[in-house]
Amino acid sequence: MTSVLPSQKEMGSGTYTFSSQPRVVQNRRKYRGTQPMTEETFSYGNIMYDRRVVRGNTYAQHILPLSAQPDPVEIQRNQEARRRALAKKRAKELLRSRSPEPVEGRKHIDVQTELYLEELSDRVEEKDMECQTDAFLDRPPTPLFIPAKTGADVATQILEGELFDFDLEVKPILEVLIGKTIEQALLEVMEEEELANLRAQQRAFEELRNAELAEAQRLEEQERRHREEKERRKQQQREMLQKEKETAEKVAARAFAQQYLADLIPSVFSSLRDNGYFYDPVERDVETGFMPWLMSEVKKALERNELGRTMLDLLIREVVEKRIDDYNRLELTESSGI
Repeated sequence: MTSVLPSQKEMGSGTYTFSSQPRVVQNRRKYRGTQPMTEETFSYGNIMYDRRVVRGNTYAQHILPLSAQPDPVEIQRNQEARRRALAKKRAKELLRSRSPEPVEGRKHIDVQTELYLEELSDRVEEKDMECQTDAFLDRPPTPLFIPAKTGADVATQILEGELFDFDLEVKPILEVLIGKTIEQALLEVMEEEELANLRAQQRAFEELRNAELAEAQRLEEQERRHREEKERRKQQQREMLQKEKETAEKVAARAFAQQYLADLIPSVFSSLRDNGYFYDPVERDVETGFMPWLMSEVKKALERNELGRTMLDLLIREVVEKRIDDYNRLELTESSGI
C-alpha cells in the first residue's frame, strides 16, 4: 500500500490525494476464537469462480436460517474425533506386525501366490451375456468356478526332437532347481540359526530379569525386616517409657497416700472410739445386758408399788366415802328426832 502526503508548501490551494494498491477483501470469520487468516493465505483468483458472488434470480433465493449454520463447538468436536481416529489408525499401523528386515545382500519382492496365474492389465475385460430360461425349471447346481482365460489360445505342433534335446537342456534347469533348493535350504538354516540366537538372547534376558527380580525381592524383604525391627524397637521403647511413667506415678501416689494417711489414721481411730466402735466387753455387757434387765425389774417393782398405792387409795376412798355417808345419815336421823 502506498500513500502520497504532500507538504504544506506543495499543497498550496490544492486538495489532499490518496492512492493505494488494490487488494482482495479479507475473509473474516463469523465466530470469535478461530484462527484469523493471515495475509499469506489470501486467495487472488477470478471473481467469476467466487462462491460469494450471487448469480441468477435473487428474488427466490434460499437463505439458510441461523440454526442451519455450522456450530463451532460441533466443528471442533468433529475435528477432535477425526484427529483421534487418525492417531488411532497411525498407532495401529505402528503396532501392526511386519515382516522382519531382510538379511544383508537381499531384499523383499512381491510374489504372486494365487493358484491360477492371471495376466495383470490396467483394463479389466468385460463381457455381457444373457440367458432366457424356461418357466418353472429347477435351479441347476452351481458349477465350479474356473477363472476365465486371458490371452489368445495358440497351438503349435512340435515333433519329438525338433526343439531341444531333453538330456542336454535339462541340465541348466536342474542346476537352477538345485541352486534354488540349496539357497532355500541355506535361508532356512540361517533363519533357524537366527531364531536360535533370538531364543538364546531371550533366555539370557529372562535369566537376567529373573535374577534382578530375585535381587529386588531380596532387597525388599531385607528392607521390610529392617522396617519391622525398627517398629518393634520403637514399640518396646514406648512400652518401657510407659511402664517407667506408670511406676513413677505409682510411687508418687504411694508417697502421697502415706503422707496423706499419716495424720488420718489417729483421727479415724479417735473418731471411731468416740462413736463407740472400740468398747470394753464387760462395760458393753453391763450396758446392753444388765442395765436393761435392771431397769425392767425396777420398772416392774415401781409398777407393783404404784398398783398397791392405787389400791390403797381406792380402799381409803371407799372407807372415807362410807363413813361420810354414815355420818350424814346419822345427822339426818338426829335432826329428824329432834
